[in-house]
Amino acid sequence: MNIILTTLNAKFIHTNLALRCLKAAAAPDYSPLIVEYTIKDPTFNIVADLYQKKPNVVGFSCYIWNIEETIKVIKMLKTVDPSITIILGGPEVSYDTNVWLRNVTEIDYIVVGEGEQTFKETLDFLSKKKELKEVPGLAYVQNDKFILNPLPPKLDLRESPSPYRFEEDLPNLSKRIVYVETSRGCPFSCQFCLSSIEVGVRYFNREKVKEDIRFLMQNGAKTIKFVDRTFNISRSYAMEMFQFLIDEHLPGVVFQFEITADIMRPEVIQFLNENAPAGLFRFEIGVQSTNDLTNELVKRRQNFEKLKRTVTMVKSGGKIDQHLDLIAGLPEEDYHSFRNTFNEVFEMRPEELQLGFLKLLRGTGLRVEAKKYGYVYVDQAPYEIFSNNVLSFHDILRIKQVEDVLEKYWNAHRMDQTLEFLFEHVFETPFDFFQQFGTYWEERNWSRIGHQLEDLYTRLFAFLEQLENIPLATIKSVMKLDYLSKQKFQPRKPWWNNDLNKETQSAIYKLLIEDPSIAGVDFSRLNLSERELYKQTFITPITVNVDLFEQGIIKEDNGFLLTAFQNGEAPQFFFLQPKENIIVTN
Repeated sequence: MNIILTTLNAKFIHTNLALRCLKAAAAPDYSPLIVEYTIKDPTFNIVADLYQKKPNVVGFSCYIWNIEETIKVIKMLKTVDPSITIILGGPEVSYDTNVWLRNVTEIDYIVVGEGEQTFKETLDFLSKKKELKEVPGLAYVQNDKFILNPLPPKLDLRESPSPYRFEEDLPNLSKRIVYVETSRGCPFSCQFCLSSIEVGVRYFNREKVKEDIRFLMQNGAKTIKFVDRTFNISRSYAMEMFQFLIDEHLPGVVFQFEITADIMRPEVIQFLNENAPAGLFRFEIGVQSTNDLTNELVKRRQNFEKLKRTVTMVKSGGKIDQHLDLIAGLPEEDYHSFRNTFNEVFEMRPEELQLGFLKLLRGTGLRVEAKKYGYVYVDQAPYEIFSNNVLSFHDILRIKQVEDVLEKYWNAHRMDQTLEFLFEHVFETPFDFFQQFGTYWEERNWSRIGHQLEDLYTRLFAFLEQLENIPLATIKSVMKLDYLSKQKFQPRKPWWNNDLNKETQSAIYKLLIEDPSIAGVDFSRLNLSERELYKQTFITPITVNVDLFEQGIIKEDNGFLLTAFQNGEAPQFFFLQPKENIIVTN
């Protein structure tokens, strides 16, 4: 029997752990072939590739981001070869199973929930080793009657075979994210999340997990992401794993975790701050909302003060980047409340802040109670909401305008000093900046086009130019400093229009050739020749003191910014006071 396990990943760099768990569980009796595509691949090409492999059985791993494209593939594949048995599994089809089977008749069977045992025994049935009714957790339609066989008991994860050691995966380990799970289940009951449905947390064998991680690192894995819903639910377990990863990591490897921040004890953070190498760990933290009523309604236990303590302590250590998540559209969180949530979270200055929108997932408590909160939503994956009783569609569209500029300007960290200046001196709150700029951005359809670094600066400056009563000259100077700090070589065409005429530039260079010390002792020590001076430095008028700027202080001071670029290293800034016959034209 020729068996294929497949899915449509969001991106090439992603790998599907579920398929590998199924393959490991099917061995040694069966040897499914794993084939992964992306949602961007043309449907015809996917079908053609699958067809040419001449499968008897094709199993699809289904999620909200791929279900619609997956159905297109299934329908086309069944058209070209009706004999192929189609099996679906995954969180998107484990709920409302009858609906899926009735609406997409090309589906033969659906594996419900944890799939390893069910998939293996489905193959036994297809191999005529077992009766259909004996396969636990399998859903199907027989004689126009929907049938769901009783679910199997939960797996003993300690005995599960490793899904990380397939030879065919080894060549791409360094190029893709490797997903690892050390536990299944979640101790919390958040009503918008599927993880809340499974009660309790089960763990894999610790020593086997460690051996697998050693194997992955030795074979080139660079990014290892733990998919545990709450990695730090057991402090002793988390500490043991942190210590192991610190002790045995290989150079260039990064580990990512989803943690619950408000239960992380200060001594754990202190241990990480003192012992973890910088850049080894990355934390993802779901905040979602700081509105107490909202959190209560979705049964989300969260102590924001403790969460804040954790994020602040981790940030102060300077070792671990943090990615924080928000969800717009939760019950009783109107536009103003969400603005407050955003600002409270942004105040902690996470390295990344992700703005998401509520999706009413099949199987979740919030979907069941949708009418109670007046939810209007798309009954098609990804089930995003249009509105609820306190948040209009107009409000949601406004918040969506924030998303693109937040990603490009804050999360990408292309001009941090500029943004901090704007937050402090121009806009009432960070959210107001992102909202106003985001609206301006969308009105010009900039979210639909690509952007070079220079474009991001010119577009921000164009937005700022049309505002009234703001210190535009100071902002422009800070933007220049931010921009030049990102360059490794003398820029040929900076984002701003030339504001230094050739005569002035020549006069400054003449003074520097005669006496480099006018730019300070540190500049003199560079010992640049006349040729190097012209090739490796850049001069522009500026209205802030450069020395103080590098200390995080913005003070107005007219002069010239002299930037030196050497060997592709970080540029060095020097400040020149105006001299006779040299006029600052900024």
